[in-house]
Amino acid sequence: MSFRRALALAACGLAGGSVLFSAVAVGKQPARGGGDAEPRPGGSAAAAAAVPPASAAPPGLLLLPPAAAAAAAASCPPAPGWIERPAGTGGYWDSNWDRREPLALINLKKKNEETGEEELASRLDHCKAKATRHIFLIRHSQYNLDGRADKDRTLTPLGREQAELTGHRLASLGLKFDQIIHSSMTRATETTEIISKHLPGVKKISTDLLREGAPIEPDPPVSHWKPEAVYYEDGARIEAAFRNFIHRADAKQEEDSYEIFVCHANVIRYIVCRALQFPPEGWLRMSLNNGSITHLVIRPNGRVALRTLGDTGFMPPDKITRT
Repeated sequence: MSFRRALALAACGLAGGSVLFSAVAVGKQPARGGGDAEPRPGGSAAAAAAVPPASAAPPGLLLLPPAAAAAAAASCPPAPGWIERPAGTGGYWDSNWDRREPLALINLKKKNEETGEEELASRLDHCKAKATRHIFLIRHSQYNLDGRADKDRTLTPLGREQAELTGHRLASLGLKFDQIIHSSMTRATETTEIISKHLPGVKKISTDLLREGAPIEPDPPVSHWKPEAVYYEDGARIEAAFRNFIHRADAKQEEDSYEIFVCHANVIRYIVCRALQFPPEGWLRMSLNNGSITHLVIRPNGRVALRTLGDTGFMPPDKITRT
């Protein structure tokens, strides 16, 4: 890889919005007179003062000037329009990622002039979430890959066993599940029907938003699987599923909730990346077994934790598949 290409890749990795400079490891730099900036022969003291001292960068790092960093960042592939990436986030946590931060829910222009800050505090408190949401993302069980249409892609005998094991595992947790929301695709619907037998009384909701698809072009790219034609359509739909289902609890919710979502590997991996504010292009770097359980926790303050990712430890080794 050329030095120019390495610099471009480093700039891409650091670009979250506008790039002022990038830094890449290049080995130990030679000392520069103890780190004090001195005028060069024929130069002015003002010019020398404009040169940053060697201590401005950690040892072993090369700072790129703004123009070079911007040119390198320009070579990065643009993010799809449905992904919001505020400029200047710098990799820090966005507390208003779900647009439910209390300050984002009230109109400050309507602040009462007489009560002032007291009313503002009251309105903010009224908008604050109080409960924690526990979200269990279940990948469907093994299904018939030879089916030509979705209705033909039914669960295999092993897949039905896997769903039974997943249902038994969820029931053994002793939690009061509020609902099961599942993809409308056949393999997810059948998995839901088997799981629900172990959770009597829990309502089931079908949705097209959670259907399988290609959420976003993966990075690094893969040569054997490149559905460029469907990224635009599927990506917007799966992002809509994320925004619709993955967020902190409503302010009116008083008790913690436990919700199950039965869907597909691509959808789950994308949701995990988005919820943790990791680059969504990294979704294909994870693998999920059939019937696996992924557990996300969303706190009232909007913070998100991943309790488990693709857990199938409750299945015998000979029952575990990833198809």
